[in-house]
Amino acid sequence: MRGDPEAHELIAPGNLAAVLQLLAAEPGAWTPIAGGTELMVAHAAGRLTARKLVSLWEIPDLRFIRVDEGTIAIGAGVPFIDLRRNAAIAAQLPLLARAASWLGSIANQSRATLGGNLVNGSPAADSSPALLAYDAQVELISARGRRTLPYEKFHTGYKRTALAPDELLLAVHLPRRFARHRQYLRKVGTRRAMAIAKVALAGTALVEENVVRELRLGAASVAPYPTRLYRTEEAILGNSITEETIRTARRALLAEIAPIDDIRSVAEYRRRVAANLVEEFLRELMHSAAPVDAPLMNAALAAWNSADESTALTQMLACCGARRWASAMVAMRPVQDQEALLAVADRIWAAMEEPDWREAFACHPRIGERKAAHASAPPSAQKSAQWSRQEQSGAAQAEARVLEELARGNAQYEERFGFTYIVCATGKSAEEMLDLLNRRLGSDRATELREAAEQQRQITEIRLRKWMAA
Repeated sequence: MRGDPEAHELIAPGNLAAVLQLLAAEPGAWTPIAGGTELMVAHAAGRLTARKLVSLWEIPDLRFIRVDEGTIAIGAGVPFIDLRRNAAIAAQLPLLARAASWLGSIANQSRATLGGNLVNGSPAADSSPALLAYDAQVELISARGRRTLPYEKFHTGYKRTALAPDELLLAVHLPRRFARHRQYLRKVGTRRAMAIAKVALAGTALVEENVVRELRLGAASVAPYPTRLYRTEEAILGNSITEETIRTARRALLAEIAPIDDIRSVAEYRRRVAANLVEEFLRELMHSAAPVDAPLMNAALAAWNSADESTALTQMLACCGARRWASAMVAMRPVQDQEALLAVADRIWAAMEEPDWREAFACHPRIGERKAAHASAPPSAQKSAQWSRQEQSGAAQAEARVLEELARGNAQYEERFGFTYIVCATGKSAEEMLDLLNRRLGSDRATELREAAEQQRQITEIRLRKWMAA
């Protein structure tokens, strides 16, 4: 059975005040609709019971990302594609940026909103575990005023929320204090993306001398609604991470969650997977102990932390030519030490997409190509070219035959994949780089794109270390 459009009324007031007046005049009569990725599926299947719909799409008061001194505020009308592309979110809330990439196709991400994902109330909502792990607050609004509550109290049951009949979700507020925390996010589903989670887990933890000082765990698909795992956290907090701690955490988790059997999975599978994910996170934390007394800050890092934005951006662009990555790095300041900087760089790079990767690739000369940056090139390009010459020193004395084969291979590679052949050249001879090139020509494009992105990550790490050592 398909829905009948004539059975529904849809209005679009175009501003928040008019929507709130409408909801106040007839509480519970109007159903808000934003991107429509849930409601329109229900309509197409003939299951949309709401008869009166009010559109929230593109209302400016609901679509904003605001970075304040202590928080990042995200309007309920922000689509997931904006979460993926925002530099501050990629840098400071990488779990949310990664979760945003899970939600359906790019077309879905361009329509589905953060507020809609939460108000829908699904126990498998992609964004919810990250928000729970980040200790999010939700701001609700009505004609009567505004109120704020912890996100963990927003869901009150299966498909039920704390929203009153005349209220809207206005914004989600997330604290900017997780730079020193180890962060974890895993989704287990039929596919990595475009599939509803069978189980998902997000975690943030502050570990000092192998003792867990702070911990937040958020889970999806293990209860009637997205759940903060308080009892599991209590079993871990204040303890050093040992095999016994891991066993205790698994027992606490299994006593705390209540998954169900449904068409996507069975309860017992979900229980085992959830316990495995908690164990995986804890084993990662085993190796993340930090000394109580932080070392003196690296001089280059200290200068970068206090530099103006343009100078700081130039220095990062020399390390990696993807502008969105470099902007996200600058937004992350201050960074306390070298290891923190490298960890932040990796997290931000993991949230980047193909256009960012290709922008970084394009900043490198082809392997074996002996060409310096023009004198009028930006300082970041000149520094990058200098480092490229150092990195490719193995090709500087190569035989003419090898350079000719590299030139032919580079051309074949670009014709096949559409981007420059990238390899972490430090310490490699021209012959080694040619051999790798010939082998990688046999890859499919998706595999090669991931490999090139990993090579760029390695190059960026080497350059960041050089920059801090200068």
